[in-house]
Amino acid sequence: MSAPVDYDHAQPLWFGGALPVITGYDDSAAVILPVPLDRTTSYVPGTRNGPRELILASAQVELWDEEVGADVHTKGIYTMPEMDLSHGTMDGAIARVHQAAAAILESGKFLVTLGGEHSITPPLVAAAAARYPGLTVLQIDAHADLRDGYQGEHNSHASAIRRSLESAPAVQVGIRNISEEEVKALPGLETTIFYDWNMRDDPQWMDRVLDALTGPVYLTIDLDGLDPAYMPAVGTPEPGGLAWRELLTLLRRTFAERDVVACDVVELCPIPGMWSSNFIAARLVYKLLTYKFGLR
Repeated sequence: MSAPVDYDHAQPLWFGGALPVITGYDDSAAVILPVPLDRTTSYVPGTRNGPRELILASAQVELWDEEVGADVHTKGIYTMPEMDLSHGTMDGAIARVHQAAAAILESGKFLVTLGGEHSITPPLVAAAAARYPGLTVLQIDAHADLRDGYQGEHNSHASAIRRSLESAPAVQVGIRNISEEEVKALPGLETTIFYDWNMRDDPQWMDRVLDALTGPVYLTIDLDGLDPAYMPAVGTPEPGGLAWRELLTLLRRTFAERDVVACDVVELCPIPGMWSSNFIAARLVYKLLTYKFGLR
């Protein structure tokens, strides 16, 4: 069969560039879905350019992973064309993302969605929760994203996890920006927060994160969850955050000890002339694929 979702407006870029082994949709274990949505960002616009620049940078990523000792691209990595969500309503865009994700997950693929702003996550979580009962969301982020709405938009990037909680509980890691409105809502929300300012006071904090993840896991990584010293090219940077090796340690343990069924990487906001952030984001995506297919 061909890919279950097709767009005739664009030819796709391939994650990994000219991979030594190119597989079709049927023979690929992983599907990359670029979703360049950028409508509700409230500080620095430009996340619409994130998926394309990440994929372009991925051509420079070495396929052999020295940490795991594996090259997983032969499992098959199929890259969908970018979704065109530049027209219509925000509700319509969210519905289209859900439709695409549901079709890809139904065909048994490991879905990696590239944003774009964080508002794409709730329909992805909803699709994954329908496919994998008992799902838990693991969020790496600087922001809690628990507002019920922001600047008049119910599906705002600032509401990404609040909307996701309608489908699955969440575990939030690295949070260092949360509003009074969100704090007041916390007692009624099914989420566990690990704040950046004090989570490392407990040397076993990663154990606690893993203990809070029950059932299959949907992983959402907002790149501002990383320290901006590593990742400056984000829409809403915050001081503090996870170091690169710290992030990878948590991710490797999550993939090794839990069943990660789908993920997204969002909020890359490319800075012209600064290629390092694009490459780091691409390297992170390939790390996710390596942990998924190379550890077991």
